[in-house]
Amino acid sequence: MAIYAFNQTLADGLRSGQVPGRSNEAREWFRNTAKKLTGVTEGNLLRSKDALTSRIEVGKMYMFGYDPKFKKELPYYDRFPLIFPFESVSGGFLGINLHYLPYVLRAKLMDLLYNFVSDPKLSDPARLKISYEVLRSASTNKYIKPCIKHYITSHVRTQFINIVPVEWDIALFLPVENFQKATNAQVWRDSRKMIGK
Repeated sequence: MAIYAFNQTLADGLRSGQVPGRSNEAREWFRNTAKKLTGVTEGNLLRSKDALTSRIEVGKMYMFGYDPKFKKELPYYDRFPLIFPFESVSGGFLGINLHYLPYVLRAKLMDLLYNFVSDPKLSDPARLKISYEVLRSASTNKYIKPCIKHYITSHVRTQFINIVPVEWDIALFLPVENFQKATNAQVWRDSRKMIGK
């Protein structure tokens, strides 16, 4: 169901002349369509074997299952992050988890991140050209602040689902965030406070 949802949404968009990433209108079409998708869950995404990988690369988009080492100390956490990894660190990696933003702010952040994409046509090898330094100095800084998370590799509980660039805007709006110890509304309220909105 999940990969079918990705593929069907992409096919429908391409047939109607929408090419994700090429224009604001196309991105908006994909985002609105993704909001209407139902039945997409963490479980059926992980059963889609063709998109699974055990390795991640900086600047690509991934979803995965995660069980934090310090979950007892955390006020809340996402068990199924949607991230752009941007830096390897000892024993893990840093990533931008887009789930920490409400949908409208995800869209704003993603529009800013498209300025860092290596290929505006969003061909398969496209990725974000990002580093911590670039993110800190960019206009994206305020939106990224609540999203930067440290992940410990030994606490990753599934393979990584590699989201190809033309599907980024679909994945952005899939309702698969899985916050523990707080509701989506509570997490997003805290993120808005951090951003200053």
